Parts: sequence; C-alpha cells; structure tokens
Amino acid sequence: MPFATLDGQTLHYLDQGQGPVVLLAGSYLWDTGMWAPQIEALSAQYRVIAVDLWGHGQSGPMPQGTTSLDDVARQMLALLDHLHIERVTLVGLSVGGMWGARLALAAPQRIAGLVLMDTYLGAEPEPTRQYYFSLFQQIEDSGVIAEPLLDIVVPIFFRPGIDPQSALFQDFRASLAALPTERLRQSVIPMGRITFSRGDLLPELAQLDAQNTLLLCGEQDKPRPVAETVEMAERIGCAYQLIPEAGHISSRENPEFVTQALLDFLAARHSR
Repeated sequence: MPFATLDGQTLHYLDQGQGPVVLLAGSYLWDTGMWAPQIEALSAQYRVIAVDLWGHGQSGPMPQGTTSLDDVARQMLALLDHLHIERVTLVGLSVGGMWGARLALAAPQRIAGLVLMDTYLGAEPEPTRQYYFSLFQQIEDSGVIAEPLLDIVVPIFFRPGIDPQSALFQDFRASLAALPTERLRQSVIPMGRITFSRGDLLPELAQLDAQNTLLLCGEQDKPRPVAETVEMAERIGCAYQLIPEAGHISSRENPEFVTQALLDFLAARHSR
C-alpha cells in the first residue's frame, strides 16, 4: 500500500486507475472507505488518488507543527509533488473541501476542477464550535469515544431517516469505538480542533474558477446545511446540486447520484 513521508510522518493513500488525476479528500473521522463506490467507478477512466487524513485510516500521526488547514493543504500539495502530478480535479467532502479549497487558492495552476461537497468555507458558527470543543474535551479526558458520545456523534453524519441497524451506520460506529487513546489524543482531537477553529475563507471564494467548480450537498445534511452551499455557490458564481436521500456522508448514502455527478463533471472538463 502506498505511503508518502510528509513533514516527518507517513500519509497513506490509495492510487488506482489511469488517466487524468482525481484527488479524493474525505471527511473528518472517516477513511478512504467513504469513497469506495466512487473509486471503483471513476478508476475505470481516471487515475484516482484518495488520502487518509492524519490519524485516520492507515495514516500516521499528525506532524508536529501542523496548526491549521493551510498546513494540511500544503502537505497535500507536497503529496502531489511527491507523485509528480501537475494537475488534479480535487473532490473534497467536509474537511476535505475545507483544506481542498485552500489548496486551490494557494496553487490554482494545479487544479483542473474543484468539487466541494457537504462543506463550509466560512468560520464555524461560535455556538457550534464551542459545542464540538466540549465533545473533544470529553473524549480527550476519557481517552475513548464512550457509548453516550457515540449516540451523539454517529447520527450527525447521516440523514435523519437512516436505519441505525444498517451496516453503514454500525460499521462507522464500531470504527469510532475502536479508536485507540493515543491516536485520539495525538491526531484525531487536534485535527478536529483545527477544523472547527478554521478562519473565514468566504471573502476569497470569488478567486476560485467558477467555470470549473461544482458544489454538492446532501439535502438532509445536518452539520453542513444546504443554505451554506447556496451561500458559497453565490459567492463563487458556480453551479450547485443537491443530493437526494443523503446527509453529510453523501458519497455513501447516495453513491449512485454522487458518482454520476462526478462523472458528468469530469467528462465536461476533459472533453474540451
């Protein structure tokens, strides 16, 4: 399995298929498995690279000195350099969109297309930030994501009507329950704090390439509601689509819709 050493730590990524490159950047608390349906479909025509965030999946601890999403964007740009990749279509969901937009603004010449999914590039509203920070503190103090917190955290990622006994829901819950104390304290909680204390990028969104940017959002996304996507699309001047029957992890809740939207977007970029 491919790994790259960035800022002294090993980052895990998947690299599948051939053709124009698509970089998949996922959500906080998820690994590359959240893109499994898209990797399978897209890699028939494209070279698909999916990354595990620091402390997630098979990636190593968050490197020392990582203090912001700008640092994460710089590290992912270093991954592209390591792989000798000049241009990518970047598809970022949640925190993947937050650092992905920062990469696109810092190095626009490297971006052939940008898809921002279930994400928000403004600062986190203060009540929400304080709420998440209180959850982080409880997890840090106990060293585990305990059952009562699992009951709070897991449903955030899904549409309200999801079957809590479904494999998708239960597998995610089990993955969070199994996170070891050291990983939580060294990487997962610090990454969460970085994510939810991010700066406001909204004033810079007009600098993005509207013709080559698409926003997608689950119609029932609770942490990143549709209104945020509409606000960003207006600032960028780009198209957006709502994903039916999907919450925050829309790539898994309605994979057929998401995959087709990405295939259509990619085909339009690469048929010119």
